[in-house]
Amino acid sequence: MNRSFLAPLALAASLTGATAVPAEQVGEVGVDWVGNDIIIEAIEDPKVSGVTCHIAYFERSLFDRVTQGNWFEDPSNASIACRQTGPITIGDIERGDKGERVFSEGRSLIFKKLKVTRIFDEAHRTLVYLTHATEVTEGSAKMSISTVPLYGADISAQ
Repeated sequence: MNRSFLAPLALAASLTGATAVPAEQVGEVGVDWVGNDIIIEAIEDPKVSGVTCHIAYFERSLFDRVTQGNWFEDPSNASIACRQTGPITIGDIERGDKGERVFSEGRSLIFKKLKVTRIFDEAHRTLVYLTHATEVTEGSAKMSISTVPLYGADISAQ
């Protein structure tokens, strides 16, 4: 249901130069009789080949929007799991402690976004992926983290 709602937001993000990694929906699980769903998407890291992240998030139904109000917003809750899905090749990634945005998707009409940030923990030879929400006025403490160890990968700077 929310896909048609988010399409104009994705277009607007692409026109403003925001990072837009395509996400592929791989699952949809109904959670109640009113049509609320959990959506599962696969996202390949655009700068680290061989790593795929799966994100699960809640998508409100039309019935829920009408009865609960807050028409233009989905919850910030999300879960992430990232794994090696092929030979890992690290491209030109940000190596600082603030990391680099890998994915961003609108969760409201204007301000709330669900993001995935990659942080490279070079000392432990690990990629850390964090999913979190950003909001304009109230920060969100809802987050999930996943790590991918780099056992045999070349981690030298590109």
